[in-house]
This record gives sequence, structure tokens and C-alpha cells, in this order.
Amino acid sequence: MTRNRDRRPPPFGSRKALRGHPPAENERQAAEPARPSARSGHRARPGERREARVSLIYGFHSVLAALKGQRELIRLHATPAAAERLGAETARRGIETRIVSPEEISALSPRDAVHQGVLLEARPLAPIALSDLPANGLALVLDQITDPHNVGAILRTAAAFAVDALVTTERHSPDFAGALAKSASGGLEHVPICIVPNLARALEEMGDMGYWRIGLDSEAEARLEDERLARPLALVLGAEDRGLRRLTRERCDRMAHLDLPGAIKSLNVSNACAIALALAHQRNGAEG
Repeated sequence: MTRNRDRRPPPFGSRKALRGHPPAENERQAAEPARPSARSGHRARPGERREARVSLIYGFHSVLAALKGQRELIRLHATPAAAERLGAETARRGIETRIVSPEEISALSPRDAVHQGVLLEARPLAPIALSDLPANGLALVLDQITDPHNVGAILRTAAAFAVDALVTTERHSPDFAGALAKSASGGLEHVPICIVPNLARALEEMGDMGYWRIGLDSEAEARLEDERLARPLALVLGAEDRGLRRLTRERCDRMAHLDLPGAIKSLNVSNACAIALALAHQRNGAEG
């Protein structure tokens, strides 16, 4: 572990960063050859050079999961107490660790970030291709869900239910770092992300691969518990304010709602996702 107590500014920021000017929410860029980006799915062609992306991950559980995972790490900023708790993993990964104060970490973090004394600079995880989905898989498909806290909560639940992939779009989706990674509480490291340019076309391709595509809609006539939930299965979720778009709905095999006994008939999308995955898990376990 490298204990660096000097006050030199970090390489991705200026001296202003240590005086209360935080970097962007999820990334800083450095002039290096491009690596696969979990945001855009871009892979550099031979001879092509782009600015490599850097993800900022904060919060103890999110950082610990990243240290235990497969992503490329750059450096860790931690308080003495946090660095001691993470000592075994930082030693195993051989990552540069800078011992700093909580105030310095706050200055490097997004505004109001609950960093718990630790901030990690890392490369984004490389996305998977749609063709990489397993033949008998379970996937979540997100139709323009942009709130990072909702997507983070969905990823946390997806990791708990061993979801094989989360499919989302290049546009109208949050960056997979920062607040999203904090909300996912480590789930981001365990659920492969598939970034597609066109969701309707991706759903068509998933249908060709044998996936049964069920869209969740509180206004649908059918109950989810009455539907076929066997793998390969894709559960399609829409934004809370707009729901599923027309073309997305048309690419689903079925539309279904959660049969809720109380006065409230619709839930936060992350809560609805958790119930839907629990039903699918129960059904597949009983049928298996």
C-alpha cells in the first residue's frame, strides 16, 4: 500500500478540485488509447486513438466489489480507517492508494455523494454483445430508465437473482458509475451490461434467439403470475413517467401487470423489478 500524505492534486483534476470544484459525476478523461466503454460500447479500431474514460466509484461496498472484480483499476483515495479495512484487497490488486482526509474525498466526489471515506478511479467494465446472451438466460431490458438510483437498485436486485444480463440503450440511460454504482452496492460488478443502439431491434433479435419477452405495465390485462416465465426470459421495464414506448410494446410477446392486493396498483420500477424477478425465480425453481 502506498501511503501518500502530500497535497499534490490528483492527475485527473486541477488544484481547484481540492478547493471544492468536484469533477464530473462519473468520469474524467485522459489522453490514452481507448478501451471498451461500458457507456457507449465502442471498441477502438486499429490505429484509432480516443480519450480513455475513467469511472469514479465511491461508497465502501461498491469500491470493495470493484476491487474484488475484474475491472482495470487506476488508484484509490481513502481515509486511514477505510484504507485499513480495504488493505487485504488493495494489497492483492496492487493498486496505488492515496491516504487523504474525508474533506479531500468530498472535494473529489460529486456533490452530496455519500462516499464513506473512499473513492476509486477505475476503467469502465466492457459491455457484452447481444449475441453473448446465454441460450437459457434471464435478462432485464430497460426502456429509457434514466434515474441512476433506480437503475442501481435494479442492478443490485439483478445480482441477487443471478440475472444474466441487463440490456439498455446507448442514449437515455445513466452512466454506469457514480451514484448508480453506489445504489447498486456492488451489483454492477456481477451483472453484465449490454448496450444497444436500438431497443426495438434488440428485442426482435432476442425473440429470434428464443427469449420470451414480457413487458411490465400496470394497465395490462394479464397478471404476471399467470404468464409463462420459463427461460430464456426477458423482463422489459419502462420509465415510471412514460412506461414502455410503442415500439417496445410491439416487440414484446406479452404485456402483464403485478397483481397487488392494496390500494396502490403501481410501484417504483426497481420495486416492481424485484417482485417480477422473485416470481420468475419461484416459477423456474418449481418447474425445474
